[in-house]
Amino acid sequence: MFRQASRLLSRSIAHQQPTKTKVAARAFSTDVSATPTEDSPFAQSWKKVIPHIDAPKTPSSYMKPRPPTASAIPTKLTVNFVLPYASQLSEKEVDMIIVPATTGQMGVLPGHVPTIAELKPGVMTVHEGTDVSKYFVSSGFAFIHANSVADVIAVEAVPVDHLDSNLVQKGLAEFTQKLGSASTDLEKAEAQIGVDVYSAMNSALTG
Repeated sequence: MFRQASRLLSRSIAHQQPTKTKVAARAFSTDVSATPTEDSPFAQSWKKVIPHIDAPKTPSSYMKPRPPTASAIPTKLTVNFVLPYASQLSEKEVDMIIVPATTGQMGVLPGHVPTIAELKPGVMTVHEGTDVSKYFVSSGFAFIHANSVADVIAVEAVPVDHLDSNLVQKGLAEFTQKLGSASTDLEKAEAQIGVDVYSAMNSALTG
């Protein structure tokens, strides 16, 4: 039934369109109203072919506006820092954060350009006045929005002062040994990940 409906819809839309049409530019999400809207040509064609069934929603029906961008740069950066099982920071207003991006340490201040950064094992620092909090993160992503909101999502994270230096040294030695004796690509990859993570934890403790 739906295959037949799709064929009829495609024919209906094709007959309605002139041979030469000017393609309208897609609106940015900031231009889309908060109330979901119908894809008018599609909905109209659907109603002509199948009037007794509501038209299915298209992706444009779910588009919502981006968070409003302030006319002036705020004095504080709002940070959400979450893990799969817990929330470390929720709408926390701070002066700056520094995240361990795969491209290097990235500082984020209020008014930062919108950015998505992949995180590597390393230290994330949160600056609030004279207070500095440090977290070791294993991996994840940082989403920096135009309204001076930063969402940091990590797979694992722990305050740096909760790391045990003896266990870190032990883990680094174990994975270094495994890397030296690895015989398959999988064993080498797993061992290299362990070396990278424990090396980053060691640097967090000694740096």
